[in-house]
Amino acid sequence: AMLIHFNSPVGEFTMHGDVAIQLLKMMGHSGTVPSAILAADIPAALARLRDALQHAPPPPPPKNDEEEREYVPIQRRAVPFIELLQNAARDDADVMWDRV
Repeated sequence: AMLIHFNSPVGEFTMHGDVAIQLLKMMGHSGTVPSAILAADIPAALARLRDALQHAPPPPPPKNDEEEREYVPIQRRAVPFIELLQNAARDDADVMWDRV
């Protein structure tokens, strides 16, 4: 599976590519990799992302116990991304991302 690394002067982390692209699209970005978001655009993108996460459709019911145990809601997967965006907005920092 593809991994995407997010990098900013305020911090960095890596996440699964499919989740990362879903979150990028939720914040109004094309989902292109590699790419970046400028500090000035982060507050609006963060607001769009939060709104989209609030209205995200529920997942399909799990087919079995293993699937149920492994399921992590998109809202929880978004936490490190939201924290990075909040810190970047606070410190007027850009955020970049690329494939690992």
